[in-house]
Amino acid sequence: MRDTNKVFHLAIPCKDLDETVVFYEKLGCNVCRRYNDRATFNFFGDQLVCHLKPESIEPEPAMYPRHFGVTFFNKDEYDTTLSYAYTRELPFFLEPRTRFKGMPEEHLTFFLIDPSNNLLEFKYYKDQQMVY
Repeated sequence: MRDTNKVFHLAIPCKDLDETVVFYEKLGCNVCRRYNDRATFNFFGDQLVCHLKPESIEPEPAMYPRHFGVTFFNKDEYDTTLSYAYTRELPFFLEPRTRFKGMPEEHLTFFLIDPSNNLLEFKYYKDQQMVY
């Protein structure tokens, strides 16, 4: 359904642009543009815009109903991202684990938390048909 000529766009709040840029660059995301009130990143091929809105930060984040992230089709990319998170000392909200073990929707997952309490999930499904 998704063609290579489409880019998903997501805008989220941040409390401090400098620490936000450091976090996402450590994750491997390039800063594409930066202004006084926002920074735009290449987030694994999609566009992530972090808007400076300290008053909009969740004081106690929860995984549900709000998080975002990447579902990898290649396990090596999942493993590389997990390695980045460890070696670059990014904060985990939920350590790596296997969900739905032994079921068709079995997948590997972990959650990171950015400096503004936004939650990022990274996952890899053993059966790619279960992604959607």
